[in-house]
Amino acid sequence: MNLTTASSPALRRYRKTLLRQLPPLTAVLRGSLIERYKRCGKPGCHCASGPGHGPKYYLSVSYPGGPPHVEYVPQAYYAQITACLANYHRAREIVEQICEINRELLRRRAAL
Repeated sequence: MNLTTASSPALRRYRKTLLRQLPPLTAVLRGSLIERYKRCGKPGCHCASGPGHGPKYYLSVSYPGGPPHVEYVPQAYYAQITACLANYHRAREIVEQICEINRELLRRRAAL
């Protein structure tokens, strides 16, 4: 939708559509998933000459002014965590679109 040419009522309708597309906020998670392979240190183990044991997954979340917090993600939670991370990115995209609509309505001096 072209925000500058759409009517104000159309922008408000589109904003409502976007709100309905938001993922459930109880299922959002910010961060990055890191995949690692580790060597156990046993000389006869296959990991000594291969990529290592794994994959093992870790959730990394950065905070301003501090080091990232890294949390191990058990394999049983991998799919759920991946879905929550995708939900976060989708929610962020939708919020940005809603902000653009609200800025356009403000620019027009129309009711938000």
